[in-house]
Amino acid sequence: MDLNYSTEELAFRDEVRGWLNANLPADLRDKMSEHAHLSKDDLLRWHRILAKKGWVAPAWPEEWGGPGWNVVQRFLFEEECGYAGAPPLVPFGLAMCAPVLLRFGTEAQKKKFLPGIYHGEVFWCQGYSEPGSGSDLASLKTRAVREGDHYVVNGQKIWTTLAHYADWIFCLVRTDSTSAVRQEGISFLLIDMKTPGITVRPLILMDGSHEVNEVFFENVKVPAENLVFEEGKGWTVAKYLLGFERLNTGRVGVSKRELVKLKSFAAKQMRNGRSLMDDVRFRDKVSRVEVELMALELTNLRFLDEMRRTGQPPGADVSMLKIKGTEIQQALTELMVQAVGPMAQPFKAMQGAFDAEAAFTASLMPRYCSTRKTTIYAGSNEIQRNIISKMTLGL
Repeated sequence: MDLNYSTEELAFRDEVRGWLNANLPADLRDKMSEHAHLSKDDLLRWHRILAKKGWVAPAWPEEWGGPGWNVVQRFLFEEECGYAGAPPLVPFGLAMCAPVLLRFGTEAQKKKFLPGIYHGEVFWCQGYSEPGSGSDLASLKTRAVREGDHYVVNGQKIWTTLAHYADWIFCLVRTDSTSAVRQEGISFLLIDMKTPGITVRPLILMDGSHEVNEVFFENVKVPAENLVFEEGKGWTVAKYLLGFERLNTGRVGVSKRELVKLKSFAAKQMRNGRSLMDDVRFRDKVSRVEVELMALELTNLRFLDEMRRTGQPPGADVSMLKIKGTEIQQALTELMVQAVGPMAQPFKAMQGAFDAEAAFTASLMPRYCSTRKTTIYAGSNEIQRNIISKMTLGL
């Protein structure tokens, strides 16, 4: 096992770092630093900058616009983007729907959907969770009945991130309820959000933001040609997709950036005449998180080395990255709240009103509240531990 970067990989990292420093718009960098709201235009602007450079789809094959990077280069790119404070690339099209189409889609589906995803012309969202069917996804109840050359969809999805921005949604639907095995009889459909019968209703989060939604389907007609893979085999597609989703939830680069910010801020906070970073107990908490982040990075490198050697996608033990990565993200926000103290007020309106430090303080509590969800999405961490127990440890 080789956990070191080669000379070529280090040169690639420096190239990416230099390009990001020169091309990441300052206003987007500032918004990310202050954890300010990112509009649809903000997200798509950065997407299109990367698309013009040819770096927007690191994992795609070259024939569809990918840059031809290996797994290590893709990891380095993600890490540098996170460390530089670049806006996130919305994953639903680029990193979730597209890999599914590349693996299971027909040539007609690839030609129809992939160019729009690549160039940021079509915004996607994910229709998985339902009321009562979140981590237990196989219990979903949204139905799709085949009628001639189309399906009729009825049901509800919930916690649908950015559905209010989306042009299309990929959905898991139940097409057969007769099987005794719940994972059978589920299909994977691509649905135009402008189709009559679709209603999107906002769900306002603890931090006051509108990020997630309820989506209702009432007699929605979906062309049968929008079925991906085989009818009733959607669970196979879903498992493939979730592997990509969980691989990207560690966010090592983002956490590194936040750790630097935490240390810098805490060093300026005076408690009883000394810096907070001189407090043994607080410094111990920061050190523990830093060690865990280093271990997470090494674990990520282990997966990369395995993928580099075998050419195979990650297995069930990739759940380790999701568990520890999201726990570290939460721990960092908890320590930031502790460092700020009583000034950690949940008033988003204050953002940008004062200096950078005041803006950071004002945005902290919304950030803290938002981070509570990281251990739930992409399959709750309790479910991830069950997956590791069953699939990796054989218990």
